[in-house]
Amino acid sequence: MPIHFARRLTGHRRSADANRHLGFALAFIAGAINAGGFLAVQQYTSHMTGIVSGMADHVALGSYGPVLAGLGAILSFLMGAACTGLMVSYARQYRLHSEYALPLLLEALLLLGFGLLGLRLAAVKGLFVPATVMLLCFIMGLQNAVITKLSKAEIRTTHLTGTITDIGIELGKLVFCSVTRADTGRVTVNRARLRIHATLVGCFFLGGVSGALGFKHLGYLSTLPLALLLSALAIVPMVDDLLRLRRRLARK
Repeated sequence: MPIHFARRLTGHRRSADANRHLGFALAFIAGAINAGGFLAVQQYTSHMTGIVSGMADHVALGSYGPVLAGLGAILSFLMGAACTGLMVSYARQYRLHSEYALPLLLEALLLLGFGLLGLRLAAVKGLFVPATVMLLCFIMGLQNAVITKLSKAEIRTTHLTGTITDIGIELGKLVFCSVTRADTGRVTVNRARLRIHATLVGCFFLGGVSGALGFKHLGYLSTLPLALLLSALAIVPMVDDLLRLRRRLARK
């Protein structure tokens, strides 16, 4: 990966193109983690809506064990998002280049730990759920908060409900304009937005297939290539910050 391209993808200076390209890469990674993680822990770890709905069902049925498990997953996701907020705020305060790279590098390290220690973590009870579930939910919260902050909530990578909704809206406008030949000044199809969201869905799906096949054949070690990809995305702004720190220390 060219250095200038990696710097543009995850550096603190943002552009619409960089946001989209990073979104595509992170959607692939999220799809792989979500699908491969399901085979590992028998639970999708990015789908907080489903978890909350499941908790409500179990409350109504008087089964409180799954409610506590859902609570543990939600709190883990929440802590991941909060961790991103904390890291980004720290980086902005000190004007670091690695504002968005820091959470991604942490995600890479956590995936590396999951790949190497997954079997052991599965036997460890965390907050009402196995540590593997907590770790994957934390990772999903971490990543979702990164892309939400840098794109100002225009792009999501760990879940597709909003993305597919936006595709449906644009398709509805496209059909309306095609059938009625309406004045496009009032009804305008955003084809660029349609392409971007369709690509995000495609990347998530391809990542899911890759993650599921990877876990089927390699088990927990299938997360290691994902960790390397995240590291490659995040490393250039980190090196920029280290070089700047080195220059400051040399002047003292």
